[in-house]
Amino acid sequence: MSGHEQFAEDLALYALGTLSGEDRSALEKHLETCVSCRQELEHLRGDMALLALSTAGPKPPQRARERFLPAIADEPRGKSSITVTPQPKKARWVFVPWVAAAFMTVVAFWFWRQADRLSLRVADLQRQAAQQQAQLERAREVVQTLTATDAMRVTLVAANTPPQPQGKAIYVRDQGSLIFLANNLPQVPSQKAYELWLIPVSGAPIPAGVFKPDAQGSATVVNPPLPPGLQAKSFAITIEPEAGSATPTPPIVMTGAGE
Repeated sequence: MSGHEQFAEDLALYALGTLSGEDRSALEKHLETCVSCRQELEHLRGDMALLALSTAGPKPPQRARERFLPAIADEPRGKSSITVTPQPKKARWVFVPWVAAAFMTVVAFWFWRQADRLSLRVADLQRQAAQQQAQLERAREVVQTLTATDAMRVTLVAANTPPQPQGKAIYVRDQGSLIFLANNLPQVPSQKAYELWLIPVSGAPIPAGVFKPDAQGSATVVNPPLPPGLQAKSFAITIEPEAGSATPTPPIVMTGAGE
């Protein structure tokens, strides 16, 4: 018996991991010097890998079965007996639909989360756009009031109070828009505030906004709620409670008529 023939049967058992004892030692020593047997061992291991994959995949190549199964069937020593029992493919594949369903569920959930996040982002962008549009409209109204050719411009002053407080009211009657700017205003007592009044040509004074000056004595009132078309005779300022009053409380601290 040649050296290759002597170890041919042991190669299959060695590839399966069932060869032991002196036979295993002898084969491993032979493999160290025999290139041909090492290649044959690699072929057997590759064939067994293909057979293992075939239980959950397509049919293995015929060459693998022709090489591997005879190697096991021809094993004469009785040291290890391996019976290859084909497994029904249906039992191996019965879980595949469940796996696919689970995968599709995960994918659908992922897309749902992405769509939900996208919806929230779109809603947030829409809110920001609405806020910016409102600010733009407010700025446009301010510019229109300041540049209106038919605007009534009134300067309100206080006498004998250095530095002299001053207020400027710009009022557009047809639009009912009003912008008031003040400077050098003294601070008001706690829980008090200045209130601007529109004095119409006829009728009672109309509240036109409550305000407090900053540390430099400056203050503004922009477009308080006023009815359009109301003709103003003058403007005045009184000191009122922080929430404002329905009628002016004397004394009037600043007043001014149309220019």
